[in-house]
Parts: sequence; C-alpha cells; structure tokens
Amino acid sequence: MNINQEYDATQIQILEGLEAVRKRPGMYIGSTSSRGLHHLVYEIVDNAVDEALADRCDKIDVVIHKDNSISVLDNGEGIPTGMHEKGVSAVEVVFTVLHAGGKFGGGSYKVSGGLHGVGASVVNALSEWLEVTVYQKGEIFSQRFERGEVITPLTVTGTTKKHGTYIHFKPDGEIFEELVYDFDTLKQRIQEMAFLTKGLKISIEDLREGEEKKQEFHYEGGIKEFVAYRNRHKNKLYEEIIYAEGTVDDVYVEVAFQHNDSYVENVFSFVNNINTPEGGTHLTGFRNALTKTMNDYARNSKMLKDNEKNLSGEDIREGITCVISIKVTDPQFEGQTKQKLGNSEARTAVNDVLSEKLTYFLEQNPHVAKIILEKSILANRAREAARKARDLTRRKTALENTSLPGKLADCSDKDPRNCEIYIVEGDSAGGSAKSARSRQTQAILPLRGKILNVEKARLDKILANNEIRAMITAFGTGISEEFNLDKLRYHKIIIMTDADVDGAHIRTLLLTFFYRYMPELIETGKVYIAQPPLFKVTKNKKGQYVYNERALDKLLEEIGRDGIVLQRYKGLGEMDANQLWDTTMDPDHRILLRVDIDDAASADEIFTTLMGDKVEPRRAFIESHAKHVKNLDI
Repeated sequence: MNINQEYDATQIQILEGLEAVRKRPGMYIGSTSSRGLHHLVYEIVDNAVDEALADRCDKIDVVIHKDNSISVLDNGEGIPTGMHEKGVSAVEVVFTVLHAGGKFGGGSYKVSGGLHGVGASVVNALSEWLEVTVYQKGEIFSQRFERGEVITPLTVTGTTKKHGTYIHFKPDGEIFEELVYDFDTLKQRIQEMAFLTKGLKISIEDLREGEEKKQEFHYEGGIKEFVAYRNRHKNKLYEEIIYAEGTVDDVYVEVAFQHNDSYVENVFSFVNNINTPEGGTHLTGFRNALTKTMNDYARNSKMLKDNEKNLSGEDIREGITCVISIKVTDPQFEGQTKQKLGNSEARTAVNDVLSEKLTYFLEQNPHVAKIILEKSILANRAREAARKARDLTRRKTALENTSLPGKLADCSDKDPRNCEIYIVEGDSAGGSAKSARSRQTQAILPLRGKILNVEKARLDKILANNEIRAMITAFGTGISEEFNLDKLRYHKIIIMTDADVDGAHIRTLLLTFFYRYMPELIETGKVYIAQPPLFKVTKNKKGQYVYNERALDKLLEEIGRDGIVLQRYKGLGEMDANQLWDTTMDPDHRILLRVDIDDAASADEIFTTLMGDKVEPRRAFIESHAKHVKNLDI
C-alpha cells in the first residue's frame, strides 16, 4: 500500500461549501444523539487511520479530557500547511470547506475511509471549539476555530522534531443532546480499527475524574487476531484460523475465518476499514468462493457421493466467524450510509484470492476440511427438517389452512404501518393488556413461559417451539433466509415484560431470537421495549407514576418525603387495565425504547456472552457490571 507521490497543498481539492452542516447536522453524522456525538471522534480517527493505510503513520492516541473534549494525535506527515489557491492555508481549507481533502483523486491516498473528506470540516462545524496543531518540517503550526469560524490563522508557534497532526475539539452543546462520551463505545471502535490495520498502535485514555483508564491496541496478526478475539468465548471446532491474502486488479483482499460449534454465522465485512453491515460485492465473492471450493473438495474427497446434492452456502457457513477486509481505490457504495459495496471488481478479487488460498489450505489440512464438511452435512440434514417445520409457521392464504395463533388478539386495522403487536409475558398480563389495548391498532400475543434459548439450538429445534412458531406466524415474515420484511404485519413489535429478573431474562431471550433469525426487524427499527412504571408515588390522594430511580429522587425532592405512599411495581399484573393503558400502552403518554444495533460484532459478543454455553465469560460480565445494578430481586 506504499504511496510515493508527495502530499502537499496543491492536492487539496474543493468541491463545495460548508453552509448547511450546523443547520442540518443529521445529514452528515446521522443524528445529534449520543450516536452522532461519538461519530465525531470516528471521523477524526478515520482520517488518522488513512495516514496509516498510506504507510505514513503507525501510532494514534485518542484522549477523553476532563471536560469531555477529545484529542486525536497521529505521527503521520501532518496536514499540508502550505498556501492553497484560495489564498489561505491548506489546513484552513480542510477544516472550513466541505468536501475539501486529499481524497479526491490527488493521488495522496490510494485508499481512504472517513466521509470522503468532509469529516474534518463537519467535526469543526459541530464543535464549540477546535484546535489543530501540525508538526511538520521542523515547525509547529497551530490554528483555532469556534463553531466552524476561524479565530486565529495558521501560525508557526515553535520548532519540533516530531511529525504528525494533533486535533483537539469539544462538541457543541447547541447541537448535541448530550455531551458525555462513553469510554467503552469508543474503545470498541478503536479496537476494531487496530484489528483492521496490521501493525498500527492505537490507544485510548480517559482523564475524567473517577474514570481514569487507558488501553492500547496493537495486532500484528490483523484480522486473524480479530477472528480469534470474536471466537474466544465460543467452542472452536479447530485451532487453525484460515487466512487468505492477495491483490487482484488493485483490490487488496484479506479474509480470515474459523468455525465454532454454534448454529449461526457471523460474517463481518469492511471496505477501507469502513464496516459494511449490508455486505455487497465483496461478501458475494466470499460466499461464492467458499461454497464452490468446499463442494469441490467434498466431491474430490468422496465425502459427497455422486448422487448427493451439493451443500448449500448456508450449510457451510453454519457456525462460521469470518472477517472480510478489502482495500479499493475508488469504493462505490450503494446509498449515502456506505452500508453496501457495489464495485464489481471486488467480487472477482475476493473470489479469486479465497478460491486459490482455500484450495491449498484444504489440501494441506485435511483434518480441518473433514471437520467443516461433517458440520456442513449435519447442517444440511437439519435444514431439511427445518424446512418441514417452517411450513407449519406459514400464514393463512387462499391455498393454505394454517391460521393465526389462537392466543393472538389481533387488531382490526390491516395497514401494517398503523399496527403494533405487544409480546406479553404470561396469560395474566396478556389478559390485562387485551382489556387495555386500542383494538383497532394494537395486537396482543401472550407467551407462556420462557422461549427456547436459540443460541444453543438449530433451526429445526427452534421451529418446533410453540411460542416461537406463534410469533413467526403472527408477524407473517417467515424466518432466516426466507425472511421477507415486506410481509411484516406490524411496524412496531413491542416487548412488554415485568420489571424483574425473569422479565429481563425473557426480554434477552426474545432479543436473541430476533437478532439471530430476524435481524432485519432490529436493523429497520421495528423492535421496541415497553417501559412500565417502576413506582407509584401517592401524596394527598394524588398519585404519580415514575419510570426510573432518578426520576423518583427528583420527584421526592419536589414534593417532599413526608406523608407519601410509595408502591414498587414488579409485575404488569399488579396494574389494572386502565393503569396499564395510562402508563405503558397509550401512544400519547407511554415510553418506548427502540432497539438498535450500532455494531454487529459487539452485539454478537454480548449475545454469545449472555446466552452461550461458556460460564466463565458470563461470570466475568456479571462481576464487571455488578456495581451498576440498581434493582435486583432477591
């Protein structure tokens, strides 16, 4: 990935101005919530990582300062400090002009991530202040901005032997809903970048009082270590991590994978270190190569007989943990969010590199090949059993007799956009919910007991579970590879369980099922968690509902603690239908939490830790989070 062309001020190209960023920040960073706040850091870090991809940087330091400002230091060549044709320094152009950078054909970056050059200027526009220091050619250059406006021009402030860029900024309280950074959220993204950039040392340090900590990440093994890390809490089927690396038509390809004894596949794909959760051509190339190469080996080794059908891709990928990372000069993404790659050459490159390297690996490691194929053949048999079980979950049509589940109290409106379904714990709460609901738009599906833990079961066993079958039939979407979001009968799926340990367990079981077998429901924002009140505070015959302990403390400060009656709700059954409607089901007054996935890899790890076979990771998770527990039923 070496770049020989010099990176200087003449290569900073301007496409358009910066006017709209502060007015419509969501267009550039997604939202002004916590997610958008953290996105600012990712943009600056991505720019530093681009220096590493160009072999100009091998160390990045990220710091959360005491005032929740952020600094990012890299030891690259530094942003060019020369004068631009606009009559100001190149540094000023980078931070004040949208779509100005070295990533638009100037030759300085063969590959890059970030927002195609808008990152620095967007972060600047959305910061209360931003200071940039460039260490270059023996001198220190500094400049300060406030809310995107130049406060001081680029000035030489000293001499140095260092080289690189230091950016220090504080997000603007006029823009963001919250200004407190979460160390773990940033740490996960930074660790991911270290995995994807072999040899890069990247650290994150928290200087806030009471939160002081520092972690450094450095992986010479790159994505091989990424796969090992993701599989560390799972039962690996073989010790080797299969790895393929190569370049085809200027597309640099890395693929690493290893199977475990679970029944789901976890494939994470990246382009120029940008996560592509919707896959694209590079993922297609991987799937084609894996399926064909494994079937060819199975035929040649006689593990598949002449009269037997080929194994499907789903069979071979059962239990796989895989990372696909490609570097391409001009990535073409489908959609503004960069979630799906469209470059046709990426499919060919991944296919060719993996086919060749995997063929050699299987010939040299027949014991691994046998393990993968034996699991795939078992998966194939289970898939056929699942197909028969799946037929039982199909929704009633003119040609089928399968009806909606008898326990479902459906709504009368037939437009899915207006409809919502409450998944309710137990018949008692289900009865209250049926009485409380708006019959036109709210459906109720009570579940009896806890559903199957799908983390430990194949699809055929899952489809034999009555409660899961009832949900699939009610939703109308099908499941797994047959899932069709267009057939969804309700645009809000609301999990409503008791505010106790059992309720939390049921929520986790349901979320595990949705994440593993209907992930599109979560990805499109269709899954919600109802928030029933935790307390009812009564004083002078006037009752008020409170939804968390912080709100309770605030209320008690306002009304005083003398003469109050405090009721702690543990179950939905403790409320009558009117109370349930008023507090939890009335669209005008209820509180719903939408379930989102920011990082599929982190979500997979959480579900594996909480719901998987291994006890030790779960114990460690509980011990590390015990201090945060507020309400524990004993």
